[in-house]
Amino acid sequence: MPSMAFAPEYVRLVLHEIFEDAKTLFLASLRTIDYAHLVMLVEQGIVTREDGRRLRDAMRAVTDDDLRAAPYDTGCEDLFFYVSHRLADVCGDVSGHLHTARSRNDIDMTMYRMRVGEEVLELAEAFIALRDALVPLAAKHTTTIFAAHTHTQPAQPTTLAHYLLGVVEQVERDHARFRAAYETVNRCPLGACAITGTGFPIDRERTSHLLGFDAPTGNTYGSIATVDYLLEALTTLVVGMIGLGRVLQDLLLWCTAEVGYVRLGEGFVQCSSIMPQKRNPVALEHARALASKAVGQAQAATLAVHNTPFGDVVDTEDDLQPLVHAAFRDAIRATGLTAAALADVEIDVARMRERAGIGWTTVTELADTLTRAHGVPFQRSHHIAARLVAARRERPWEASADALKRLSREVAGCEISYEEETLRRMLTPEHFVSVRRTRGGPAPDVVAVAIADAQRILDRDRVWIEARRAALGAAGRELRAAVEAL
Repeated sequence: MPSMAFAPEYVRLVLHEIFEDAKTLFLASLRTIDYAHLVMLVEQGIVTREDGRRLRDAMRAVTDDDLRAAPYDTGCEDLFFYVSHRLADVCGDVSGHLHTARSRNDIDMTMYRMRVGEEVLELAEAFIALRDALVPLAAKHTTTIFAAHTHTQPAQPTTLAHYLLGVVEQVERDHARFRAAYETVNRCPLGACAITGTGFPIDRERTSHLLGFDAPTGNTYGSIATVDYLLEALTTLVVGMIGLGRVLQDLLLWCTAEVGYVRLGEGFVQCSSIMPQKRNPVALEHARALASKAVGQAQAATLAVHNTPFGDVVDTEDDLQPLVHAAFRDAIRATGLTAAALADVEIDVARMRERAGIGWTTVTELADTLTRAHGVPFQRSHHIAARLVAARRERPWEASADALKRLSREVAGCEISYEEETLRRMLTPEHFVSVRRTRGGPAPDVVAVAIADAQRILDRDRVWIEARRAALGAAGRELRAAVEAL
């Protein structure tokens, strides 16, 4: 243990804060690492079984609750040295065997990966909950028609299910990114020691397995120097939160009185202190703010490690890790809140349909029909349809069928004739949606297939998370049994 006299300002401004953060974020991981390392040392014959038992009993005597309640001790520098000090109080010099063939460098990197891996899984679980809300909501609204917008203007009719499935596919890709990030993170640096490993005959595979990692990291220098595992995890968070925030922006717009498509459940709105009529959808505002905070914290963490040396530096450690945790915490909160709100949402189907055709949103289908049924090149069909929209504004007394005859002669050189009622049906939002049977389109039968696919993919992704949780649980049980058997 170091014997140093730290400046009061350094203690107050740095060491005390780091100690408290470490107790909150990493104490459980540190204790688990200690037990796994002890088991390996005994199994490899590096520490005798008798000393191993004494160490185990001392470790049990120093409880997590005692450590969490401990104030900062200037004689111990950090949590690692404080735990070592407490163990020495119980079993004397035997405690020193626990630090054979390891360093704070590889311990820290192992703790960080354990923590980030857990947070990636928690965020992935939150996104599963989001899909658990989105997919059933889509299934309820395969024929709920509304006007999709581009550039803030009414564009084309689609269905709410079609919109929601676009969100679902984005969230499916988020899961794939979380899974890839977890596989990068879930490698164990323990055994890299300070930089170069050790001359002791340690078994890195054994400690990796006992801690629930998939495998040890490779190069020992890189094991304590790299930060790409962290940046990859944060990048998946940023992509997920930006996507979530865009959906939240739509939902909040749909909650306005002017639009009125969405009504949140009573448990997700708040009143005004002065305006009795107010029903503020603040749950979604909180979710949007949390998502933005998470993005900001992730970007701050990224900037904190920019242009730092490739090695063991505090820029990637004590000061950075709480920021990483805060980003994941807020991302998980934002996603969970959105999922819960969507599970209790009301959709005004009639209002959506009422506005679906406003602004000539279906006129693309007229242009398509002129090309499909009459062989008019699409650019000319587009021009005819655009002229028809203008004519209905400029000459409201002229029937649409008559305007079509006139404009088709002028633009295409041929007269195209439809009964007024036939033309009206052609331009209904229902017809527009029903003929768009392109793969991924909004036609109800196409959407039904997409919903079934979304549910299948959701079930598959849930199984992956359950398997990861089961693997961690099995590793924990194996470690406890190995500790007991010392």
